[in-house]
Amino acid sequence: MSDSPLADYAGPFDDDKLREECGVFGVLGAHDAANFVALGLHALQHRGQEAAGVVAYDPVESRFNSVRRLGYVRDNFTKPEVIAMLPGSSAIGHNRYSTAGNKGHTAIRDVQPLYVEFAMGGCAIAHNGNLTNADALREELITGGSIFQSSSDTECIVHLMAKSIQKDIPERMKDALRRVEGAFSIIAMTRTKMIGVRDPLGVRPLMLGKLNDSWFLASETCALDIVGAEFVREVEPGEMVIITKDGVKSEHPFRKDVSKFCVFEYVYFSRPDSMIGGMSVYEARRRIGVELAKEAPIEADYVCPVPDSGTPAAIGYAQQSGIPFAMGIIRNSYMGRTFIEPSDQIRNMGVRLKLNVNRALIEGKRVVLVDDSVVRGTTSRKIKEMVLDAGAKEVHFRIASPPTMWSCFYGVDTPERSKLLAHNMTEDEMADYLQVDSLKFVSLDGLYRACGKDEGRNKACAQFCDACFSGDYPIPPSDQMASGRLKLEPAE
Repeated sequence: MSDSPLADYAGPFDDDKLREECGVFGVLGAHDAANFVALGLHALQHRGQEAAGVVAYDPVESRFNSVRRLGYVRDNFTKPEVIAMLPGSSAIGHNRYSTAGNKGHTAIRDVQPLYVEFAMGGCAIAHNGNLTNADALREELITGGSIFQSSSDTECIVHLMAKSIQKDIPERMKDALRRVEGAFSIIAMTRTKMIGVRDPLGVRPLMLGKLNDSWFLASETCALDIVGAEFVREVEPGEMVIITKDGVKSEHPFRKDVSKFCVFEYVYFSRPDSMIGGMSVYEARRRIGVELAKEAPIEADYVCPVPDSGTPAAIGYAQQSGIPFAMGIIRNSYMGRTFIEPSDQIRNMGVRLKLNVNRALIEGKRVVLVDDSVVRGTTSRKIKEMVLDAGAKEVHFRIASPPTMWSCFYGVDTPERSKLLAHNMTEDEMADYLQVDSLKFVSLDGLYRACGKDEGRNKACAQFCDACFSGDYPIPPSDQMASGRLKLEPAE
């Protein structure tokens, strides 16, 4: 086996990005609710591309209907015959990227929303996040007689609800969620209610919206925009909202805690046209670029983003530095899933299937390339080679996040820590490995300032979850520690 931390990575395009978690969307009180959910999931496609599912309640037939499919929303839920299978005025949906269970190998049985029948009626549940004690819970539940039908950690919640002695579904959900650890933003639906709930630290987002007499829940505001709904507010950390035709009831069933919202939502996960915490995601990313230019200036001819996620930060870097912004790399927007199982010849083309260098612009120039993150470094190295092949005189990388040194256990598919470039190398060593003229990351303080915390990171009590950068895990990764897969060291 090679000593390289990257040697055994065999992703089809080696795209060196942390994978998004999942997206959830729901509506209560709308004619043809499934149409709204399909639109909302389409807007949230960036949060999960492996599979999607929709459950709708049909009051005429007094039954729940479920459609779950592998692949993109557009390939499944834009078909009239599929939407016709989902009549009703309330529906919830889920986009999946597997972060637990059979990671990277989604089976239909793992596609959400999960639908179950309790003594008091049916319930559908969609979950964005990751339960850090799911292994222990599953073992306990199986020992107690529960029979699991999926590999999803979400099913633990279902079985805990089934064992509760409470008399209605919201109370059973509270019982269940008091037993779990980790990050969760959940949408659930009964015959008459839609329920939204966030974990006490609010690691994952959940938004409340309204259109006429219809109520919406969504992972991001961009999904409310696509259906024309008004953004009402964010569901608070530790809050449960119970929505009926009479309106919204708010409860706080968990012990109050300090919010630890995932800072990487600002860096990469959320769409730039979404709003989080009263701030535009686009503006946060632009401000990260401004901080980068202050912290790591360089003389160059052009500032070029690695599209698309590096674009706002590159604009901020250009504005602050006075170096012209230019599209030195062009993204192929139509690659889709055509090459999900490519031949060796196509596989070796790698990044060129996605990106191409604007040779006429780059040749003979000193270029600052701005990207959102470096995980394994493989794609960064290939992009650098493409830019040099196009005749660039110098290549300088500026990264719009601190070095990713730790794995995430809260709903993000992160490589094992041993495979993270920044875990194995210093910044200078990474620059040598990537063979670039310089490499600089934004500091944690700079990232916090860009995200609205002007004083920087309060080291006594960080205002965000930044565990992937600092190793400061706000929720103990119980399963990982119990199995020996993770040994926590002092935060770096």
